[in-house]
Amino acid sequence: MNTSLHGRRALVCGSSQGIGLAAAHELALLGASVTLVARDAGRLEAAAKSLPSVSGPNSNPLHRWFAADFSKPESVREAVTADLAGHSGLGPYTMLINNTGGPPGGPITDAKLEEFTAAFAAHLLCNQVLTQALIPAMKEGKFGRIVNIISTSVKAPIAGLGVSNTIRGAVASWAKTMAAELGPHGITVNNVLPGFTDTERLGSLIAARASKSGASADQVRKDMIGTIPAGRFAAAAEVGGAVAWLCTPAAAYVNGINLPVDGGRLPAL
Repeated sequence: MNTSLHGRRALVCGSSQGIGLAAAHELALLGASVTLVARDAGRLEAAAKSLPSVSGPNSNPLHRWFAADFSKPESVREAVTADLAGHSGLGPYTMLINNTGGPPGGPITDAKLEEFTAAFAAHLLCNQVLTQALIPAMKEGKFGRIVNIISTSVKAPIAGLGVSNTIRGAVASWAKTMAAELGPHGITVNNVLPGFTDTERLGSLIAARASKSGASADQVRKDMIGTIPAGRFAAAAEVGGAVAWLCTPAAAYVNGINLPVDGGRLPAL
């Protein structure tokens, strides 16, 4: 099985922590040169230094980062345009991992219009900006991998995440449409759907549920684990591994799918 990414470059969003950073780490282990993108420059710098450098034929062990504010699509456009112009000598990006922190929780009936607008901008519009910036080089090289880290809510909505459920579904439809358009160019577009993963965001969701229900955080955690056949939360690296595999040459015929990484929790087929 060909899983080598030596000599290839990846742009990984939301990668200063959590699943994004885990995906970047797994890509680096396969030989990719990774550029991290998020808002916090300090955390990005530390995260880039933590990535493994893998030597091998035609490999580029250099990992980089740049900051961008995903609440402002034009800011993301300016940042990626500057990065492409300033580092063209490093070669094209052939992998794009779209990943952004989820919207705040709450019932959809209580959601304000501006919450939908903000989530749509941070997720779908920024995905569109980045994809449009990178696909010309992918088309020219007849190789590209776009992986969107979304949520199992695209298959079964999650209670209390009204805005997130809505926007994640929009991103999934966007990706499926793009998969058909880009497939003839050797570019695949897939979605990874993490289940409950042991990250800072999950911790905040547990705290919110505990506050609303009056139960302890430990009880909320126990109840959530009780819905998972695997009997535990995922480690971020387990989700990152699925992302990395979809980027490899071995996954060239996998296109337009939603891949749950949830320990068997989803009731849907």
